[in-house]
Amino acid sequence: MKPTYLLPILPLIAASPAPTSHPSSNHKPNPNAAPGLGALAQRAGLLYFGTAIDNVVLNNTRYTSLAFNRSEFNQVTASNGQKWVHIEPQRNVFNYTLGDQIVDPSKKAGQMRRCHTFLWHNQLPDWLVTGNWTKQELLGILENHIRNEASYYWGDCYAWDVVNEAFNDNGTLRSTIWLDTIGPSYIEHAFRFARRYTSPGTKLYYNDYGIERVNNKSLATQTLVKDFLRRKVPIDGVGLQAHFTVGRSPSYADLRGAQQLFTALGLETALTELDVRLALPGNATAEAEQARIYADATRACVDEEKCVGVTVWDFWDPVSWVPETFPGQGDATLYRQNFERKPAYFAVADVLRAAARNGTRGRTGW
Repeated sequence: MKPTYLLPILPLIAASPAPTSHPSSNHKPNPNAAPGLGALAQRAGLLYFGTAIDNVVLNNTRYTSLAFNRSEFNQVTASNGQKWVHIEPQRNVFNYTLGDQIVDPSKKAGQMRRCHTFLWHNQLPDWLVTGNWTKQELLGILENHIRNEASYYWGDCYAWDVVNEAFNDNGTLRSTIWLDTIGPSYIEHAFRFARRYTSPGTKLYYNDYGIERVNNKSLATQTLVKDFLRRKVPIDGVGLQAHFTVGRSPSYADLRGAQQLFTALGLETALTELDVRLALPGNATAEAEQARIYADATRACVDEEKCVGVTVWDFWDPVSWVPETFPGQGDATLYRQNFERKPAYFAVADVLRAAARNGTRGRTGW
């Protein structure tokens, strides 16, 4: 979920020699091999296996040949390019350049898109956070933003993350410009605006981290969903971000239980930002555990009928948000710096192949 600040150093990273400190897998590193995870996910009955993509790496053709490969990832999410700070940097002045850099090539590649995100408390422009707004003024700003961005990306998005990370870990609402000015109803307003202005059939999601277990935060989210359904506030799904750590990640049973808080109410779920960080430097033991966590998360989605897919929060270690945010941790993605696929990649693929053989899902296409 964090912004990326890798642009000045990325060309050096991409040109640096491949690391030798990690053990190699037993599989040959052919990054364009088919079928990829997206194709395998559809065979397993999921709608997609996707990846987030950040603009800072679009000049790396080896990266983009994977990112916009429909077999490998048949859905993409703009990591940052559709967030408020980039879309509306000045009041009522809209700039879709960064979003288009992800959306346009994904459309050419025939990929789906999860669009991210209308409303968050981070990555807001200065004009917005420093303004002295009344409740009605801020509601008008929110509606105008959603109307413009939703209209611009009309028909382009399978789903929109309408509201992102509204809750604290203890289940209370997070203090933000939205809550402090509008009150708790800001969440409802955002979803109603989203339904009003997005194209018909677009899935509207609440998205958060730390709700991958049954806990105060996931139960508060369930309470919100129940209230929305009772009052006919539009909501279609809940995104479990799934930012995990080797040594303290939720179990398969945890993930199943958390999803069922929402699927039992008729909503769909998705794992929307999956990555699994480990302490650096990594080793074979840590990578084996990382592979198990990736596999269990994927299996938890496959085994939940209403879980539509999995998105990894980028697939290449040099552009992961983890090292910047958690010093001393990293290697959280499926691909090494030299584009070699890790054991976690093959563990995910094995889960999807097994599900396809069992034929328990039967979902195809968008």
